[in-house]
Amino acid sequence: MNYAEILINIRKIARSVNLESKRLEKEYGISIPQLLALSFLREQEHYQASHKAIKDFLKLNASTVTGIITRLEKKGMVAKLPRLNDKRVSLITLTARGAELLKATPHPLHQQISQKLQSLSVEELKQLNEAFQSINDILKIDIIEDDAEVDAGN
Repeated sequence: MNYAEILINIRKIARSVNLESKRLEKEYGISIPQLLALSFLREQEHYQASHKAIKDFLKLNASTVTGIITRLEKKGMVAKLPRLNDKRVSLITLTARGAELLKATPHPLHQQISQKLQSLSVEELKQLNEAFQSINDILKIDIIEDDAEVDAGN
């Protein structure tokens, strides 16, 4: 195997994610990061989380997450609730509209992959994780910084 085959495989992965993102946007009017944020909120106590908790879960920078939350708020999928003990900090909460959208949308691509990964042995998972970490190191991927690339949803 040469480096061209590796690049082709990386491109296949990127294309698959891009196609899934476009499909979600077309069918449901939501981007993958927006869907992941809604899914995260659904799993939280009282369907609420701080901006930082969402940022940490998505592994994105603060300004990108602010854009995601703002777009979701404009669509009525989330609401910002001021914290009782500190009005400067808001909790992001899933609305009924956001919960309904989650019921209508299929499992995100990452959940489909997660289900398939469960069939792998611990050793296979370790090897796969190490391979992806090597790719991330080669590409110097840590936290995605570009709002336009991450959350094109309106």
